[in-house]
Amino acid sequence: MKTSTIWGILAFSMICAVSVPSFGQQRVFKWLPANDESVRLDPANYHSARTYNPGPNGGNMHVDIKAEKPVTIFMADAGAWSAALQHPEQIAGVRQLCPRDHITETTYTCELPPAPMTLVIQDERTSPDHAVFTGIGSVLDPNNGVVGPANSVARVMGIGIGSVLKAQAAAPRKFVDPNDVRIQYYRWDCVENCVQPEYQWFDQVKEKYELTSFLKVYGGFVPDHDGTQVSIRIKSPIPMAVAMLPSQVADQLHAQPGALESALEKNSCQQRGVQTQQFQCTFNAEDGPQSLIVVPEATSKIPHKKAEVEMQAVKCVANCIPAPPANKQ
Repeated sequence: MKTSTIWGILAFSMICAVSVPSFGQQRVFKWLPANDESVRLDPANYHSARTYNPGPNGGNMHVDIKAEKPVTIFMADAGAWSAALQHPEQIAGVRQLCPRDHITETTYTCELPPAPMTLVIQDERTSPDHAVFTGIGSVLDPNNGVVGPANSVARVMGIGIGSVLKAQAAAPRKFVDPNDVRIQYYRWDCVENCVQPEYQWFDQVKEKYELTSFLKVYGGFVPDHDGTQVSIRIKSPIPMAVAMLPSQVADQLHAQPGALESALEKNSCQQRGVQTQQFQCTFNAEDGPQSLIVVPEATSKIPHKKAEVEMQAVKCVANCIPAPPANKQ
């Protein structure tokens, strides 16, 4: 039996709300390949890749990027980037998170804030064809007319933003100086010990009883896994001795009340002389059946009042690891 820990600062009513720790083997997580994407860019093109949606505490991302010609990579606020695509003159003012320049092959990572973020890849080259590649802003400007058969929005997707390679295309785009980029996405996932035991607090004892000089014994508790937690609360008008003892020892104390002190000397799960107290103890499966004992420290002048005793224990409710055999060596 392990050393007890005191939770005097917590209210007993909060115990059920406390998350119960897992006593299984530690989960192992790794980055695993997810989907991939191949993109073809002309000089000065942008490509809007995956948008990430981190949780309230943020998150991280991990991708492999390989390009034939240098590219710049950065993360952008998804809303700001979407708005900039509609108003390309705003692209230069979009805040870049985790920017990396002159990339041809890399593993790209970034710690993300708690907000949707879009991965953006930009071809770093300038175009020799100034009439066509004057920048996304001029391509979108309806006053400049439309080059080719597509309308202005389609032209942004075809020239200004880059093209995702597809096996079948109704009208294949002609590239001036193509730069093929491959993006391998990854996901953070469990690879070992993924199915963990699940635990829950259960009431074992909850009673108000009339104080007496006799020892009060509550038996029937058996730890079902190593590291089983037990939480005990006592509220009494007089000082009490409270302890968890092996059931065999506790049962003998009825016939031999004088053996109480010697039994407590060998026990670490106890509180002496307490009136209002809450504490926890931890047991292993091989400790066997345990009993809660409660008795006044002084057996004379017991008031006609009641004491409150409560005990809860953690039990496995799903994916449980079998307990070791009773005769474990």
